[in-house]
Amino acid sequence: MEIKADWLPQDGFEQMKLKSRPKDSAQTIARVGVNFYSTVKTQDYSASVWLRRKDKLEHSQQKCIVIFALVCCFAVLVALIFSAVDIVGEDEDGLTEDNCQKKCRVTLVENIPEGLVYSENATSHLSLYQGWMNLLNMAEKSVDIVSSSWDLCSKNFTQSFQSERQGQYLCEKLKELKSRNIDIKLMSDVQHNTSEVLQDLKRNGVEVQYLNMTAYTEGQLHASFWVVDRKHIYIGSASLDKQSLGQMKELGVIFYNCSCLVLDLQRIFALYSSLRYKDNIPQSWSRRLYGLFGKETALELQLNETEVKVFVSNSPKLFCPTDRVLDVEAIYSVIDDAQRFVYIAVMDYLPLVFSKNTVRYWPDIDGKIREALVLRKIKVRLLITCWKDTHPLTFNFVSSLKAICIELPSCSLEAKFFVPKEQKNTSFPKINRNKYMVTDRAAYIGNFDWVGDNFMQNAGAGLVIKETNAWNNRNDTSIIEQLKAVFERDWYSNHARSLLSNKIPDCLKQKLYRSASNKTANGIAGGKDHFTVQ
Repeated sequence: MEIKADWLPQDGFEQMKLKSRPKDSAQTIARVGVNFYSTVKTQDYSASVWLRRKDKLEHSQQKCIVIFALVCCFAVLVALIFSAVDIVGEDEDGLTEDNCQKKCRVTLVENIPEGLVYSENATSHLSLYQGWMNLLNMAEKSVDIVSSSWDLCSKNFTQSFQSERQGQYLCEKLKELKSRNIDIKLMSDVQHNTSEVLQDLKRNGVEVQYLNMTAYTEGQLHASFWVVDRKHIYIGSASLDKQSLGQMKELGVIFYNCSCLVLDLQRIFALYSSLRYKDNIPQSWSRRLYGLFGKETALELQLNETEVKVFVSNSPKLFCPTDRVLDVEAIYSVIDDAQRFVYIAVMDYLPLVFSKNTVRYWPDIDGKIREALVLRKIKVRLLITCWKDTHPLTFNFVSSLKAICIELPSCSLEAKFFVPKEQKNTSFPKINRNKYMVTDRAAYIGNFDWVGDNFMQNAGAGLVIKETNAWNNRNDTSIIEQLKAVFERDWYSNHARSLLSNKIPDCLKQKLYRSASNKTANGIAGGKDHFTVQ
């Protein structure tokens, strides 16, 4: 259909053209501005909302961090609180320094080998075997024993030797106690993990723990002490060995009803126990293993009506947590406290430390003795065992100590070797294995011979007893007087022989002869007889 232009109304067409025209530019700009403002405002609002949310999120995160930090601090604080105090538990059986026993009875115990005869009026004490049996008979709750040897009993023992019978009785007694549900813990060096005695006791329910000293110091466990019912103690030279009940001359001390001292000695047992599954020393010790008493903070006790101060020492240095006195330091304190004399009875005296094919001088104790002799005019006596394994250089070091007193007024060092006569019908010689020192004011009883290796590498404990009033009310019940009497009995006996100048004792001659023979046969060999001095 064709539409003619003139047919369309002119007015309407003009209106249509007007409607199709763009609006005024000012209005357009205004509208665009409004839209832009609205958009910007919307975006600004969104940004502000996002920022507020971000602030809230950051604030929430900060709260979480603060809360987490507070929780961590609280946990650390709790740990510090618990480590700062001793939690009363089964390890100490509710004992504290406030409720423990400070009035104790103490007695020396000795093993005197058959055939080792003294004069009729010589000092004597409770036998080692009877002292140990007394402790086991008193046990009602627990028995903890640390020993360096466990050759105590066997299935095929004979009745011919008293020491074998006594060893068998002790083993049977331990089994009997376990059958009565008494807790028994034995601590041994790992080198004895195949011991028939320990295996038999384990089969009967006894708990046996092993300490791997080789991994720590290349040493051994030489400690020897008992703790019974958290109130009775034995410490001394004897181990749970038939020889300690037979041919060995041993000395130790037993404390009865002395739970305050138990608190400290038990911590050494606990330290050993804490290492039983480990081959490394911890970087820090538990506070419950710290020493309770020391040189300056000794435990005050009444022993047999005598006022004394007591503390426990330990070795090696790796095994000494905070406040635990090292054995060498304990020996120093006793020598330094002496005013008149120092008497020393040990099996071996050798201030050397051996390491593979080299050896070095160890001056710690030897130097302290020289200081006491020369600077303080203290009288010193050395009673050393002379037997087939005595090192040849022992003679040299003892002679050196004697030499420093030549032409020095008031300098006195005497030395004797304890050499019991050999018995033809015995397969093992009698040996004096005492390890103690007594002075006019104090005493030290330990687990070590005075050899550098022992103090540097081996694990052992010691005990220091100092009388508060050394010259007041001292009587025969004084443990210091008892130890002094034992030393003087041995010193003046027929078994002690003086060290003579330029004359080597027979036992050392035998050692030197064997050493020379071995060197000729084997050339340069390892061992303590062949070394380079550093």
